[in-house]
Amino acid sequence: MQVFRGGRVPNWHNSHVAVGAFDGMHLGHQALIAKTVREARTQRRKAVVLTFDPHPEALLRGRAPAVLTPEPERIERIGQLGVDGVVVFPFTRRFAQLSAESFVREVLGGQLRAAAVHVGFNFVFGKGGQATVWTLKELGQKCGIEVDVYPPVEVDGQVVSSTAIRRLLGEGEVELAGRMLGRDYAVEGQVVRGEGRGHTLGFPTANLQTQTGLCLPATGVYAGWAEIEGERWPALANIGVRPTFGQGERTVEIHLLDFTGDLYGEVLRFSFSLRLRDERAFATPGELVQQIKEDAMLAREFLQRRDARTNDPLLIARRLVRGENTAGPSGAQTSRVSRPDKD
Repeated sequence: MQVFRGGRVPNWHNSHVAVGAFDGMHLGHQALIAKTVREARTQRRKAVVLTFDPHPEALLRGRAPAVLTPEPERIERIGQLGVDGVVVFPFTRRFAQLSAESFVREVLGGQLRAAAVHVGFNFVFGKGGQATVWTLKELGQKCGIEVDVYPPVEVDGQVVSSTAIRRLLGEGEVELAGRMLGRDYAVEGQVVRGEGRGHTLGFPTANLQTQTGLCLPATGVYAGWAEIEGERWPALANIGVRPTFGQGERTVEIHLLDFTGDLYGEVLRFSFSLRLRDERAFATPGELVQQIKEDAMLAREFLQRRDARTNDPLLIARRLVRGENTAGPSGAQTSRVSRPDKD
């Protein structure tokens, strides 16, 4: 797969182009892009994804929505679906002022030379984001571009969308958000030094420094999986301000079960499987320790009932690239690299 940036576009004629922000790469996005690839292959043409940087809402609404998938991960996930190229188009103020007709004629028809364009049911474009899929169909007919509008995908009776997933995460509903994504929602960041209270309490935590603007689930305690360099551990995550020790800044802290080692400086990815409880203040550190023990027991029990192997095709592909065996018994770690004891 080729990636084109800075206004560069592929020199491919009569390609099939999927257009959208694709933040989250949820089930709807996956279905739309997969169909684009199938249609292109049937006609022996190239499949292209056109996406934007920054997110269009940053200019159209004055504020970008919280990020579900940082750009490198988004592009990697798109690539897993078999597209030939991804065009990351700079969404500038000048670009935002393009009329709907100019976008279709100059960008889709002129620069990308699209024979067919594939969009989701809620796609909007043109100056102010006022044009809809019906406008796109009319303009496509005038410009000789076939327009395919993909219908909404539903999970548990709710329409799948990036907006819905952000709302669910903000409510702590990580299970439903995960079903809409087709995988557990995950955040990634570098492990940095914290105040060391977890280690003092007997439950050392990895303090995660995440990307600015990343969408974080609601404050609370979660069960999930931590992954570092292909190794996976059942883990607890606490998102909050640590009220037992006084209100502080909102942090993301991960406690890996059955792990000893020094993680400072490592890049850790945590997948949110289940929300266990709200964050709350305890009268004494001892009460907090007892609660963490109960949290760990519940997390272990829940995660043991689920397959330890993620069905996320991106992570499976990453392991294959590293030459790791993605098969194996539930609960098995992907490798047995030992780490030094934590000081």
